[in-house]
Parts: sequence; C-alpha cells; structure tokens
Amino acid sequence: MIKKNTIQVEKVNTQIVNWLKTYAENAKVNGFVVGISGGVDSAVTSTLCAQTGLKVLCVEMPIHQHESHVSRGREHIKQLRNRYPNVSTTTADLTSVFESFKSVVPSDFEENKLNITLANTRARLRMTTLYYFAGIHGLLVAGTGNKVEDFGVGFYTKYGDGGVDLSPIADLMKSEVFMLAAHLKVPDSILNAAPSDGLFGDEKTDEAQLGATYDELEWAMIEDEAGKSITDFSGREKTVFDIYKRLNKINQHKMKEIPVCLVKRD
Repeated sequence: MIKKNTIQVEKVNTQIVNWLKTYAENAKVNGFVVGISGGVDSAVTSTLCAQTGLKVLCVEMPIHQHESHVSRGREHIKQLRNRYPNVSTTTADLTSVFESFKSVVPSDFEENKLNITLANTRARLRMTTLYYFAGIHGLLVAGTGNKVEDFGVGFYTKYGDGGVDLSPIADLMKSEVFMLAAHLKVPDSILNAAPSDGLFGDEKTDEAQLGATYDELEWAMIEDEAGKSITDFSGREKTVFDIYKRLNKINQHKMKEIPVCLVKRD
C-alpha cells in the first residue's frame, strides 16, 4: 500500500488554531465545548481549541464507559488544565438517562440491530448534552471527526457526534491526526491506544467494527480519489478497497446535505 499523507505539523497547528479563533470571534461566542472520549481525536481537538486562548469546556459524558476510556480522558483533561488556564471541565454521567430511555422504548428486536441503534442513542444523548452546555456558556460545539471518518467511510452517528458547529480536524487523515497529537504532546496512553468509539461499553476497536485499520482505509480513500477501481487491486488491497467503497456508499446520507423536495408552484 502507498505511503500515507504527511503534513508540516507546526504550520497546520497554527492554521487550525487561527481558523478556530477567527470563527469564534466572528460568531461572537466565548469559546468551545468539546466532548472528551479518551481518544486521540478529542484530545487533539480540545488542545487546538485551548491554544486559541478562548474559553474551552471539556465534558466527560460516561454511559457504562469502560474504565480505560475514562482514565485516558481524565489524564488528558488534567494535563490540558495544567497547560492552559482557559480550560475547565465538567462531568455529566448519562448512564441513568440512557437506562431511562431504554425502559420506555421497545427492545424485542434483532440483537445486532438493537445494539447498534442503542450505541447511536448514546452518541445522540451526548450531542444533546454538549449543546446544553454550549447554550449555557455561549460556546460552539467543536467536532472531533477526522477526514477518513467524516468523508471516507461515514463512521460516526448522524445527529450524534456528527452534530457539531464546526469541525477543526475534518480535513486531516487519521495518520495526520496522530502526527499532530504527538506534536501537541497528547499523553502517550492515548497515542498508544487502539482507536475505539467507546459506544458499546467495552474496548471494541474501530478496526473490529470496520474490518480494516485506519491506515488501510486512508490508503483506500487516496486511491479512490485518484480514480482507481476494485479491478486495480488483488489480495488484501482488494478486500480493503471493497470495504471502503461499500461503507462510503451506504453512508452517503450522512455526508450529503439533507435532500429537500422542491415543490413546483406553477
């Protein structure tokens, strides 16, 4: 597989921070709210927001969360608050809210579909919570999705973690996010952890859900943008390219604008 993209991290760091600050100032808001998951994307996003000097609220929103995710998130927040006085934190334990929701909706459905739907419900409860804090404090909800997730395979929840005001790292491949994370001195525990969306209450990795690593999907995305097709590959490359194309196709509804029926009035 071809070499991954590379970036000039210091230049990209400065560009994103300036973009964030300018956007917030033009929107006349006080800063940003970021959901902290214990993963690299939220760690990078919150650090970039902190570098603007504007108010940054880091929110933990556990729902039956695995302890490793909680500990990594708290380690990052502690480090961030030590480095940036404009960073504050709060916790909204949504476990009881999630359980209350489950108690009032039917659950006699096929197990896999039910589990996936409930996982997406977790993400949507968190989105609602972030907008609560954004409204109270006059903040923008900063998205944490990267380019592979947001515009490649659509690996996010519609109106969940996809419900944001702005997306500072959505033009960065996952490998580029890791490069920036190392530059920003994100804790090693996060840099070394296998990426996981944390929506199932365990340590199920993104690779296990997607069927391919982010490096592989990044490769496939670059090849697809170059106009390659499935017939150009064999072996593992063919398998990965097929996974990428399938996910990209079925998740287009997340990546495109909401379709509107244009009514003829003549």
